[in-house]
Amino acid sequence: MQRRTLSPTIMWAFVPFVAVSVLHVVLLSVESPAAGPTKLLLMPLLAVPALLSARDVAPRSALILLLTALLFSWLGDSVGALFPTAPELPLMLLFFGIAHLAYIALFVRHLGSRRMPRWALIYAVWWVAMLAFLGPHTGSLLIAVAVYGLVLGGTAAFSARCHPLVAVGGAFFLASDTILAFRLFLPDALPAWSSPAIMLTYTIGQGLIVAGALVALRTRSS
Repeated sequence: MQRRTLSPTIMWAFVPFVAVSVLHVVLLSVESPAAGPTKLLLMPLLAVPALLSARDVAPRSALILLLTALLFSWLGDSVGALFPTAPELPLMLLFFGIAHLAYIALFVRHLGSRRMPRWALIYAVWWVAMLAFLGPHTGSLLIAVAVYGLVLGGTAAFSARCHPLVAVGGAFFLASDTILAFRLFLPDALPAWSSPAIMLTYTIGQGLIVAGALVALRTRSS
C-alpha cells in the first residue's frame, strides 16, 4: 500500500477555514462585535474539505462520525445565537460532549493505529488536577463537569493512538477546553487575552484533527 497525503484540492479547501480562524481570533483580540458571526462560520468551513473527500476516504461510517463531531461542535459554538433564552453552559456542555463522543468513536473504531503511548497518562493527571482546582468553584455542576472532563481527557488520550496530526490536534483541543474551563469558573484568574487563546487553540485543534483524519482515511482507502 502506498502512503498518500491530501490532494491539492483538499489542501486548498482548508484555506477558507484557516483564513476565517485567523480573522476571528484577531476580531476577538480587538473585542469587535464581528467576532460572533465569524465564529459561526468556522465548523461549516472545516466541514468543506471533509465533504470534498467523501469519494476518497473509507469507510463511510468514519466520515459520518467526523461530520457528526463537526456538527455538534458548531451547535456548541452557536448556543448563544440559536438558543438565546436557554441556559448556555449546560447546552454547550451537552453539544460539545456529543462532539467529543463522536471523536472518540472515530478514533477507537477507525483511526487508532498503535497502542496507547505511556505519555498519554498525562491526560489522567490533567483530569485529577482540573477537579482539584476547579471542583470547589463548579457548585451544582460538579458532577457534570467531572463527567465532561472524563470525555475531554478521553478524546485527547485516544487521539494519541492516531495519526500524529490527530494526536497534536487532540492536545490543542484539550488546551482550549482547559482555558475555557478556567475562564468559566475562575474568570478573575485569567488575563484578557484568554478569550482569543481559547479560540486559537480550538481552531488549531479542530483543524489538525480533521486534516489528520482525512490523511489517515485516505491512506487506508488507497
